Amino acid sequence: MPERKLAIVTGASSGIGREIARLAAADGYDLVVAADEPLVDAAVGFLAKGVEVEAVETDLASQSGVDRLLAAAGGRPIDVLVANAGHGLGRGFLDQHPTEWRHVIDTNITGTLLLLQPVLKKMVARGEGKVLITGSIAGHLAGSFQAVYNGTKAFVDSFAAAIGNELKDSGVTITCLKPGPTDTRFFERADMLDTKVGQAEKDDPADVAATGWEAMKKGEHSVVHGMMNKAQVLASGVLSEAATAELHRKQAEPGTDR
Repeated sequence: MPERKLAIVTGASSGIGREIARLAAADGYDLVVAADEPLVDAAVGFLAKGVEVEAVETDLASQSGVDRLLAAAGGRPIDVLVANAGHGLGRGFLDQHPTEWRHVIDTNITGTLLLLQPVLKKMVARGEGKVLITGSIAGHLAGSFQAVYNGTKAFVDSFAAAIGNELKDSGVTITCLKPGPTDTRFFERADMLDTKVGQAEKDDPADVAATGWEAMKKGEHSVVHGMMNKAQVLASGVLSEAATAELHRKQAEPGTDR
């Protein structure tokens, strides 16, 4: 009996990552799921699908955290990598401690690249593999009161497109999922519950995950979930950065929930 394929899903304790892991399990993938908080409940849910699950609690902002995750794969070929781990941070830049915004950069950018490079090298050597990277429509908007986060997502969106082009003849595909506001713990963890966007109706993470998973299976370069989000991305290509910054301020400035 052939060995089941293996998928790694980061940021899998809740939200989009957990829903993507469920889809992977439903498609018969064994899983290595990772997050910076306990995954006991999530792992039990995946096991109900009849696949093997290795849950790793690790901080992917560091090389040691990435190494710990890769070691959990036990040397097996990684068929799918879902680089979904991300960290948000709201409020004004001058009010943020450097340890806070550095952790956002280290998680969203540095840790993502530290994970992608070794996995992609092995995929390219085999001539097959699929990668789904969670970017954001935030990468298209100047993010007043969320400036560092939006800047990291601008990097991720651009980087995914660039390496997808570099690897276009390799048999490996890169897909960038670009959600808008989604009903996860993101806004709580980013200290944004007193903002307009923090209190607004949001997309269902299961729907967002399905959009990304299906796009990845088709080898699409990028996908924006939802018509309103697609409209925002289109508008961002016409408006100035000053204009998108002002629009973002109205959504993300502390106290706008009132």
